[in-house]
Amino acid sequence: MSLSCGIVGLPNVGKSTLFNAITRSSVAAANYPFSTIDPNVGIVPVPDPRLAVLSDIFASKQIVPATATFVDIAGLVRGASKGEGLGNAFLSHIREVDAIAMVVRCFEDANVVHVEERPDPMRDIDIIIVELALADLGTVEKRLEKSRARAKADPKLAAEVDALERLRVGLDAGKPARIVARDELEVSLSKELSLLTAKPLLYVANLDEASLSGQTPQVAAVRARAALEQAQVIVVCAKLEAELAALPPDEAAAYAKELGVEQSGLDQLILGAYRLLNLMTFLTAGEKETRAWTIERGAKAPQAAGKIHSDIERGFIRAEIASFDDLARLRSLNAVREAGLLRSEGRDYVMQEGDVVNFRFNV
Repeated sequence: MSLSCGIVGLPNVGKSTLFNAITRSSVAAANYPFSTIDPNVGIVPVPDPRLAVLSDIFASKQIVPATATFVDIAGLVRGASKGEGLGNAFLSHIREVDAIAMVVRCFEDANVVHVEERPDPMRDIDIIIVELALADLGTVEKRLEKSRARAKADPKLAAEVDALERLRVGLDAGKPARIVARDELEVSLSKELSLLTAKPLLYVANLDEASLSGQTPQVAAVRARAALEQAQVIVVCAKLEAELAALPPDEAAAYAKELGVEQSGLDQLILGAYRLLNLMTFLTAGEKETRAWTIERGAKAPQAAGKIHSDIERGFIRAEIASFDDLARLRSLNAVREAGLLRSEGRDYVMQEGDVVNFRFNV
């Protein structure tokens, strides 16, 4: 499982600069709208310092990290839901991703034009949320029309009609389906209809280097907005991230330390998208490879085994589990076993973040 996260925003807010940094690629980041016409896709490793530690302990020949897919989607403008700019393409590309990272420009720069004349984070967010809600409104109204007609012959569909009506009213008021959908049926219909505003949302407040602390009124406003919308926020300087990404790792680390940057904005973005989708990682390690595997939180041991191979899930006997912390401290699987810390878990075991697992199975 690789999460896919669409990077969206108005033109010239730093989307493509951030995408360049994420993928160390060279997508056009020109100073005009629509320099990114087709969605550009980058697959990146999920940062996980535990892999190097396990690789060292097990003398692994290779390390295989979990991955995340980021899609740089063409800039949105007012009227996108009616096909303005590249609206229709934008909306179709965004339907295909699991989560949305909305880049919001929180800095002034006379040299970088803004499609709405000057940056205003709240107005920019409103434009995008309203366009997405309008697109969803069209989707819901089409389904509502069909459901009403079918409900005349099948009274069981009355609950569906009511749920769609509630979604319609909320979307018509410009509210995201993520907030409007309260009960199980509304949530289920939002997923079935692939509503854009039902997707998990991460706000990316893009600052300039002078505001790296993130303590600005604009960022505070974005945080307050996110709290109301059940969304998350990370703060980055896309320009700095692109500069760091262009340097060799050692130089980038030294430069970041000099600037007082503890965790790169990119790592925050990747991990933020992970949390957004309720994902976690378990690990396998041996001489051949040390590897990170992505599962949903709450997954049980056989489901985790199935991520490696369906045969392992089908023939699951038990999972032998060491915690990463114990392995890192004791430095060998034998030492963990001798300390009585190697656990044998059955089918009902709920996987925990950082479990280092060996699955026993019989096919």
